[in-house]
Amino acid sequence: MNRRKMLAAVGMAAVGLPLAACGSSDESSETGPVELTVSVWSLASTPEFQALFDAFQKANPNITIKPVDIVAADYPTKVTTMLASGDTTDVITMKNVIDYARYAGRGQLKDLTSLATTGNGAKLNGLDAFQQNGKYFALPYRQDFWVLYYNKKLFDAAGKPYPANLTWDQYLELAKSLTSGSGQNKVYGTYQHTWRSVVQAVSAAQTGGNLLGPDYGFFADQYQTALALQDAGATLDYGTAVTQKTGYASMFETQKTAMLPMGTWYIAKILSEKKKGTTAADWAIAPFPQRAGSPGVTTFGSPTAFAVNKNAKHAAAAQKFIEFATGPEGAKAIADIGVVPALLSDEIRQAYFGLPGMPTDEASKKAFTPDKIVLEMPVSDKTSKIDTILNEEHQLIMTKDKSIADGIKQIQTRVKNEAS
Repeated sequence: MNRRKMLAAVGMAAVGLPLAACGSSDESSETGPVELTVSVWSLASTPEFQALFDAFQKANPNITIKPVDIVAADYPTKVTTMLASGDTTDVITMKNVIDYARYAGRGQLKDLTSLATTGNGAKLNGLDAFQQNGKYFALPYRQDFWVLYYNKKLFDAAGKPYPANLTWDQYLELAKSLTSGSGQNKVYGTYQHTWRSVVQAVSAAQTGGNLLGPDYGFFADQYQTALALQDAGATLDYGTAVTQKTGYASMFETQKTAMLPMGTWYIAKILSEKKKGTTAADWAIAPFPQRAGSPGVTTFGSPTAFAVNKNAKHAAAAQKFIEFATGPEGAKAIADIGVVPALLSDEIRQAYFGLPGMPTDEASKKAFTPDKIVLEMPVSDKTSKIDTILNEEHQLIMTKDKSIADGIKQIQTRVKNEAS
């Protein structure tokens, strides 16, 4: 599942949380070792957390990190409950900027403006998403954005040059030409995953449209491309993908698709699968396709951040951890496992592409330096309601229960009536 979109409140999981009574966060009188608590999700399957913890503890042997591990789907609900109840977990990981806006707005996070506006903090990609009335209450440690993955074997077999600077029209035609076979042996030219962002977020990013409305006419071109791909059989159709719960990783790793628009978080996984020998896909990345006439490469993405709980038991140690995690040492720790850090200097980028299994061609490196990364979903007090509307209407358009024009009209009406 998209690690930046699991916003649905599901059943509360029985997770052991440090619900110690709220005490003073003043550490001036503390002596000896500190046990720093950090909220995370699905620790066993999210290796970036352990990589950061290990690096930090090695550099700070007097501080031991105790993860507060929460089921990924339960994370927003559980953290909301924790903060409302006065829980003293020190560092809270911000899974998405929508939840962050709520916590910061309620005064549940400590002010980190001094870290955000000086030194390495001011250089972080995605930092702007955490600005609240001129202040910052979290700092991003990673910044993902969307690129185009492709399988060189399938391009070679079709006699097609590798993608470099595609327009959406060229992407559509290329996907058609790369599609082959039928039934169980069919290989699609591309795989457009079911998330609404595959159509809507890129539309907003590349046209300057606003996902908060009120006009959503900028969706039209991208929906035409998405439906044209389905009509041509060049991608697995939306209804089948939803019904079969198709995973984008399985499509690419089993070589059922030649191309895959997806976020940079997927790099860490495919590097791992290649190392284990569980996929034969010969992969590389290219810049995200663009609208015709675009002067540069514009894509979209989302940052992931750390914040200090207002009721943190060890606030000074928590801030020290965040400064480390968002600095050069933290960036190197997660870059070493294929995760894209928010502090992406030339040195770190070079080290990243030096990882075993990373593609080394110039197009892949260019894909890593887009001219503009637009926040996937703007933050406001209306975001949650609008997100629900956009998801519901996206499904109806993609299954052709509504025409593109009718779907866009309904989005505009619903946003006006339900999210005003």
